[in-house]
Amino acid sequence: MPQLYKQQNIKVYNTLSGQKEVFTPINDGYVGMYVCGPTVYSNVHLGNVRTFMSFDTIFRYLKHLGFKVRYVRNITDAGHLENDADEGEDRIAKKARLEQIEPMEVVQRYTVDFHNILNKFNFLPPSIEPTATGHIIEQIELIKTIIDNGFGYEINGSVYFDVLKYNETNDYGKLSKRKVEDLIHNTRELDGQSDKKNPQDFALWKKAEPQHIMRWPSPWSDGFPGWHLECTAMSTKYLGEHFDIHGGGMDLKFPHHECEIAQAEACNHQSPVNYWMHANMLIMNGKKMAKSTGNFILPEEIFTGDNEHITQAYSASVARFFMLQAHYRSILDFTNNGLLASEKGFNRLMDAISELDTLKSGATSSINISEWKQKCYDAMNDDFNTPILIANLFEGVKIINQIKEGKTTLSETDLQELKDTMHTFTFDVLGLVNGSDIEAGEDKLSGAVDLLIKLRQEARANKDFALSDKIRDELAAVGIQLNDGKEGTTFSTN
Repeated sequence: MPQLYKQQNIKVYNTLSGQKEVFTPINDGYVGMYVCGPTVYSNVHLGNVRTFMSFDTIFRYLKHLGFKVRYVRNITDAGHLENDADEGEDRIAKKARLEQIEPMEVVQRYTVDFHNILNKFNFLPPSIEPTATGHIIEQIELIKTIIDNGFGYEINGSVYFDVLKYNETNDYGKLSKRKVEDLIHNTRELDGQSDKKNPQDFALWKKAEPQHIMRWPSPWSDGFPGWHLECTAMSTKYLGEHFDIHGGGMDLKFPHHECEIAQAEACNHQSPVNYWMHANMLIMNGKKMAKSTGNFILPEEIFTGDNEHITQAYSASVARFFMLQAHYRSILDFTNNGLLASEKGFNRLMDAISELDTLKSGATSSINISEWKQKCYDAMNDDFNTPILIANLFEGVKIINQIKEGKTTLSETDLQELKDTMHTFTFDVLGLVNGSDIEAGEDKLSGAVDLLIKLRQEARANKDFALSDKIRDELAAVGIQLNDGKEGTTFSTN
């Protein structure tokens, strides 16, 4: 991979400073990026998908530039309480209690759903996907360090972070631009908060009530870690005490990310992250998405069209294209009309790309392709501005159409550069998938499985049941289920 990053100058909007800054990694050629992942107690919602899509695109672009990226995205499978504070019930434990199943069954079910949905949207897997429950020991060790450094205290088996003590030498609230004095006035007194020295202190370890299912032994009590602690433990373990990028949804800025900064600085006496990046929220039809109001859609419903808010089914790539037409820091309004327009634009882009191989080169070029190509890079270099990149790709579509009509000529070298650039930014960077390519792949799969079904039928006719079972079992192992019925054998994929 060529080191393109040496030729490109990326600027990133840093929430901490409130402005765009030149991106300079701590180690030349390497990027460490941590993104807060899902709490796996329900189906992943579209707002989460948009956030992870933003960072998937950033991951893709950094890789394209030749950076070696370690992308860590966690799974929260313990410790996230209902009201995002320090009271209430663990979201996963509550789901397990209501459905009368093990908490880890809840975790498994919705982790699988999360991965399935992201696969449909053509996400690249992160380099590491650690879980909160897999890092209890690291979290306990962090708490010990925070207590030893004078910023944590234990009361009745629970451990809290002393925000006022920390704020004497540090700045709690610097990420979200809040002042501790204002937080004191705005903090609600909740039952059970009397253990805390100050109402704005947050839990590092909670003693488990007798009915609490998820619990681990610790020096203070049988209990569970605070929600904020897991990300500090896992980001530090896999990226070090000081790393490049920390991302997440805008809703995590306070208190989650603010608490992460405090914990890390209390442990390691340095700022943990150089660039804090936050993706904005997704609304629907001009209003907040909420199950309670019915203004809500699950990702799967986009693919099936089974939702009253949309008039038809849309492919995952059309939905991805729609979302990338808004900058990751802007609010995106999810509407049926927006999706319809995106489908037309997506098809236009794919049709033009499919014409690239039919274009004939000329003796000279009447357009400066290198200049257009740099505009594509400039868009992504400007805080990963996908809407401007897409506008530039449609400039490419215009060039393709002009060549077809004989109004523009490109030399052989420039025509190849046009092809390479269109493919690179459409498929590698934006992560779009050509629907006709998917259909062609499905046709090939169907043909191959039909052949194996015939071979299996012949084996059964010859009473070679060992071979028949082997074909069925080997297909099942790769996610292809054979279904024997009166009309013959069909298959399905899972």
